[in-house]
Amino acid sequence: MEVLICSYLESFPTWLLIIIGAITLYTISKGADILVDEAVNLSLNLGISKTIIGATIVSLGTTLPEASVSVLAAINGNPDLALGNAIGSVIADTGLIIGLAALIGKLPVDESIVNRQGKIQVWAGVLLAVVSLPFLSRGNTGNISQWVGLMFIGLLITYIYMSIKWSKNLKESKDIQTSEEIAYCEDILKEDKSPLTQILKLILGIVLVIGSSKLLIPTVEITAIRIGIPESIIAATLIAFGTSLPELVTAITAVKKGHGELAVGNIVGADILNVLFVVGGAALVTKGGLNVPINFYKLQIPTMLIILISFRLFSRGENEEITKKEGFLLFSIYLFYIILNYTWI
Repeated sequence: MEVLICSYLESFPTWLLIIIGAITLYTISKGADILVDEAVNLSLNLGISKTIIGATIVSLGTTLPEASVSVLAAINGNPDLALGNAIGSVIADTGLIIGLAALIGKLPVDESIVNRQGKIQVWAGVLLAVVSLPFLSRGNTGNISQWVGLMFIGLLITYIYMSIKWSKNLKESKDIQTSEEIAYCEDILKEDKSPLTQILKLILGIVLVIGSSKLLIPTVEITAIRIGIPESIIAATLIAFGTSLPELVTAITAVKKGHGELAVGNIVGADILNVLFVVGGAALVTKGGLNVPINFYKLQIPTMLIILISFRLFSRGENEEITKKEGFLLFSIYLFYIILNYTWI
């Protein structure tokens, strides 16, 4: 399907590709609007924390682009792309998206939830770094085997189950803090109180976001190549950024609507899923496993660990939110990572 889309788009003139890109950006934004509204609505009706909704349902939906790209890349014999997309997406999610969201609006931190999900987020990154080490494989480079992929999928199922179980005992005392948010929540609850309809609208939002991003990524790639950007740079930066677009748009939309905790939950969950779901799925479908390129130990893996640990420290701060200064630091780490990718190619 993706090859067919690319070949079809390549026949279009550049000006038309730019128009298609603008339209898909709009549909991504519209899909994110629906996604955020229905996620909040569903959480209120079911009595589940918005952070839990963000860390499970929303993050699972918005991580599907990374999963599809990495699994297809692994099947097609490109493990560098599969693993690089997953690690690059963790860096983009935590650095670019959390950084920008904190600079744009408030990112409150629900301590009881972030402490649980946040620990899993960091340990998932550490686990990925450990299983990537060369001494755990028979060759001279690291290899993430099919058995490790199966273990990751097992941990993913356990994580989702435990998240739902934790939510049953969680009181959402911090979710509605202002009169504006109360009015907003009352308005969306008046529209439809049926959980089934809310779930269907939630799925529609996810389909719009993912479907639009699937069209936007090859459109941007083809346009970039035509205007002279090297394909190596596109592979190192654009694919990871492109597959993180659903998380980016969803997070920014959530912050603008005053639901920063949904954005935080979405990114925490997306980071966990990028390791357990994306890497696990890609390794599982590859007979020889995913080989880890030597250069990943120099930049990708260290940056992933630095940015995850930084976010973990910031989320445990006394302010109970990710401040603008902390957001700027996370964003700066991401920019520095991009610059190093350019200079080390």
